[in-house]
Amino acid sequence: MNSIQKYRWLHAIILAGVLYLLIGTVFPNPPASDRTQFIWRLAAWIISAVTFSVHAWYELFRLHNPPRRLAIHVSSAVALGAVGLAVAANVHSLRTGTGNQQLLILAVVIWPIVTAVPAFVIAFIAAKAFAWFGFDGRPEKP
Repeated sequence: MNSIQKYRWLHAIILAGVLYLLIGTVFPNPPASDRTQFIWRLAAWIISAVTFSVHAWYELFRLHNPPRRLAIHVSSAVALGAVGLAVAANVHSLRTGTGNQQLLILAVVIWPIVTAVPAFVIAFIAAKAFAWFGFDGRPEKP
C-alpha cells in the first residue's frame, strides 16, 4: 500500500472541510431578510448535507471504516470547515472594521465544537443503522 492510499481518509477530510468552507463563503447572503435569502441559505444547507452524506458514504463503502472511525472522520471534516469559516469571519471583521473581535476569536474554538459534536452523533447513528441493516460497507463473505 503506497502512502497516497494509506491516507485516503485524510484527503477526504481535507476535501470535505474545504467544500464546507467554500459553501459558507461563496454562497451569497443577501442583506434583506426575504425569500431570496431563504433560498440561498437553503441551497447552502442542502449542498452541505450532500457533502456530509457523500463523505460518510465514502468512509463506509470505499474505505470500509467502522462506525466510530467514520463518525470521527466525518465530524473532523465538519470541524475543519467550521475553523475555516471562523478564520474567514475574523479576516472579514478585521478588513471591514466590524464585529466583536473578542467573540470572533472565541468562534475559532467554539464553532468547530458546536458543529462537530452533532455531526459525530449523526454520522455514528447513521453508520450503526447501516451496519444493523447489513450495509456495513464490508464485502460479503462467501
